[in-house]
Amino acid sequence: MTHRVTVKVAGLQPVQVLAALTGIAFIAIGVVGFTRTGGTGNDHAFVLGFAVNPMHNAVHVVFGVLGLLMAMRSGLARLYGWLLFLGYGAVFVWGLMISGVITVNPVSDLGNPLALNTNDNWLHLGIAVLGLFLAVLPARRKLIEVDEADEADERRDVPEPRVEEMDPTVSPRPATTKHTTTAPSPADTSDTERLPKQKKDESTHTIKS
Repeated sequence: MTHRVTVKVAGLQPVQVLAALTGIAFIAIGVVGFTRTGGTGNDHAFVLGFAVNPMHNAVHVVFGVLGLLMAMRSGLARLYGWLLFLGYGAVFVWGLMISGVITVNPVSDLGNPLALNTNDNWLHLGIAVLGLFLAVLPARRKLIEVDEADEADERRDVPEPRVEEMDPTVSPRPATTKHTTTAPSPADTSDTERLPKQKKDESTHTIKS
């Protein structure tokens, strides 16, 4: 007996749940940051020891919304992980340049628009690692074993559509024709009565001759 094994993705994936939770956390941090700094300007504030400003808060909210949207499908959730890894990895390196850990800073003219400090650098490194984890997290799958013999029996059990054919030995029943009888008109009746009378007159004329 031959068996066929099929591997399928089993429902909601862990990467989707983690991406959604990450998105919610980003939105929460961004909203709390806006309550400290306001929505405009360049005012700096601290949230749990991390420096933020309105632009920094906006970045958190944007990544949070992306996380919720991309958590709808497992492939998009993994793509979200790659975005976190590349984006926050770059911000981590930029923070090291701003803090002086890396002496070469080719973008020093930009200054520090996100109000990065040392605590932010380590937080961003952690977010980049989380993004890499989401990107490479294996999918939860299930194995489905199908017996090919049973599958063939199921295909045979499906009734075929019935096609009725005419027996060539049976001739088709002729169609009946309805006959209608038409009554003679008065003109036809008078002509019929006039004909015997005309014949009688001709016989009389012959005898007299």
